[in-house]
Amino acid sequence: MAKRFIIAIDLGGTNLKCALLDNALKIKAKSIFGTKSFDNKQKLISGLIDSVNSFLLKLGISKDSVLGIGIGLPGPVDTRQGIVHFLPNIPGWKEVGLKKILEQKTGLPVFIDNDAKLMALAEHMAGSAKGYPNALCLTLGTGVGGGLIIDNSLYRGIDNAAGEIGHFPLNEHGPVCGCGSEACLEAYIGNGRIIKQARKLFGPRVTLEEVSCLAQANNRKALAFWGEVGKKLGLALSGIVNLLNLDVIVIGGGVSNAGSVLFASVRATIFMRAMSVQAKRVKILKAKLGNNAGIIGAGYLVRERLNK
Repeated sequence: MAKRFIIAIDLGGTNLKCALLDNALKIKAKSIFGTKSFDNKQKLISGLIDSVNSFLLKLGISKDSVLGIGIGLPGPVDTRQGIVHFLPNIPGWKEVGLKKILEQKTGLPVFIDNDAKLMALAEHMAGSAKGYPNALCLTLGTGVGGGLIIDNSLYRGIDNAAGEIGHFPLNEHGPVCGCGSEACLEAYIGNGRIIKQARKLFGPRVTLEEVSCLAQANNRKALAFWGEVGKKLGLALSGIVNLLNLDVIVIGGGVSNAGSVLFASVRATIFMRAMSVQAKRVKILKAKLGNNAGIIGAGYLVRERLNK
């Protein structure tokens, strides 16, 4: 049977998205599984295996027709060796040979990488960063991830650990971050942190979607809330803009759905705090591929590795 499909998985702190892609990397089917029950390493590995098996069974797809599995993970990954160094927001992971484990259990080629790098790859190939040689792509969600495109190539760094904008320190001291350090950008604007702040201001059951709706209705407290989130992000990005002289910054993930007030605050902060030449150059755009960026990037990863 001709191999016609790729299984793409985007693992976040809240959800595991599993998709079937065709050879053109078009999504043919997608399922979302909650990750709250995966509270230790073995449960999460079993959950990954079960999600693949149940997905194929549900679709009536044979493994013989699958080229491979691509997985994006929310933490530092050795993509060549297939090792997960650790996952800041999912406990119990340290130097896990996930590629080998999953290949043995599924019988399929498995390729893994950092989720934000895969988002950057997808946005550069088919999204808002397409046509820009130098880009930073961010995901704002449970964590704050980043992927760098330099001279039209994904920049990984010597240990495949480049792009960790979420762990850019904003202060000498501050809230403890999931990575073990303190005062990281993620510790200020990861959605767990900003949900707590929102509930202090708007009530114990409010959601970030509701705060976004309030901002769109010109609620002054909601506008100030998202403006402050944008300011924190803009401060970190100003340093990156000065350092790299980027063409574009693409912002995705659930928090990016806050809308124009967030983006306006980011732009204003960069314009105020970055050097004038770099600030005038860089565009701030919303991610085009939305919640599908990670799984499309996982598809590109499989295709790239198999072609090599």
